[in-house]
Amino acid sequence: MRLAHAVLIAASLLCSAPALSQSSQAPAERIAAQRDAMARFAALDGTWRGQATMTLPNGQKHEITQTERVGGFLDGALKMVEGRGYEADGKLAFNALGVITYDPATKAYSMQSTAQGYTGNFVLSPIPDGFAWEIPAGPMTIKYTATVKDGVWHEVGDRIMPGKEPVRFFDMTLRRIGSTTWPAGDPVPAK
Repeated sequence: MRLAHAVLIAASLLCSAPALSQSSQAPAERIAAQRDAMARFAALDGTWRGQATMTLPNGQKHEITQTERVGGFLDGALKMVEGRGYEADGKLAFNALGVITYDPATKAYSMQSTAQGYTGNFVLSPIPDGFAWEIPAGPMTIKYTATVKDGVWHEVGDRIMPGKEPVRFFDMTLRRIGSTTWPAGDPVPAK
């Protein structure tokens, strides 16, 4: 077991060596820069609930109860976002996890998103009172735009085809319902 752990640590250091050599910042400085960058998303922290409406390709609308929980992790250096969508009967219909990060070297935000068996890493752009992110999908782009203000999180999703008007397929309005210690709360203790 110790040998496997030592090999894992050595491999981790070997893989991270190129990235470490590209930055002149000490780890504490990088983490402080990440923590400062995450401050602009502080309004997301907590638990949220509301309605989300999806417009299916056939034009039919489908409404679910959407919940989100958001919290800082790794000493506030990143944000984790878990979304759950529930049908009217309470059945879980959708579950997604997003991890918002900031790279001090490139001064850029990104979000790794995992949902419905798909995973991707996408550029996330801060906008006044919120954020936007896009998913390239062949010739189409899926763009999500969110505003978070006064305890209300409103997010829309549009399908964008070159030369055509955007088509709105997602509209969500949530209200903040509480605080959470997730994901940093209740870590496994050493003993």
